[in-house]
Amino acid sequence: MAQNNEDMLTVRVWRGADEGEFQSFRVPSRENQTVLDVVTEIQRRQDPGLSYRFACRVGVCGSCAMTVNGRARWTCRTHIRSLSGGPITIEPLANMPRIRDLACDMTGFFDKWGKAGNDFTSARSRQDTPAQVDPLSPQRKQADAAIECINCGVCHASCDVVKWNDEYLGPAALNRAWSLVNDERHTEKKTTLEAALGPGGCSNCHSQGNCMAACPVGLSPTRSIAGLKKMSLLAMIGIE
Repeated sequence: MAQNNEDMLTVRVWRGADEGEFQSFRVPSRENQTVLDVVTEIQRRQDPGLSYRFACRVGVCGSCAMTVNGRARWTCRTHIRSLSGGPITIEPLANMPRIRDLACDMTGFFDKWGKAGNDFTSARSRQDTPAQVDPLSPQRKQADAAIECINCGVCHASCDVVKWNDEYLGPAALNRAWSLVNDERHTEKKTTLEAALGPGGCSNCHSQGNCMAACPVGLSPTRSIAGLKKMSLLAMIGIE
């Protein structure tokens, strides 16, 4: 049975790579519908060639991140009722090359993660007993504030500095650096800090807070980057 116009959503979806255009679809409106539900409905019922990413569908993995009505979000957590009325516009995440349709190339994002010195290095082997870390220690509390990042790329896509400065490592990479320099098990803190302070590092951040506002899990890369700036200043004047 045909549905009334008021029961239908108008959805504009990006098609193509960096060069492309929006294509409009009409999708039935349903109770408790998410943006990911809408994209899946289009792919399954109207255009099987639509490319996009998703995995868990329950707000854990972050792989379904896209730009919805101009804002980077996890589409599995974005309910249609939370959006303002009118057409819904869906694009890939910004600040990354577009592969096809709603899928972007995150290679550069992860390369910057590595450039920020973000490999954990330990003096212990698998044969040693696990290190004991006091959960109430100041350093552990600092690391805890940043450690839940899952590399969804939403903060990176929301950062204006990333947009116009290709060298900037970005909020996710620097947030990871902050968690490492506060991890007492990490043996290469000096190397990590030097990488975070180098070209493209934390001094490029303008503290606008877009990353903090966009983070789906409530982290504050802005605060982490400010911590790195303070740590670098203390290191310059010889205070560890």
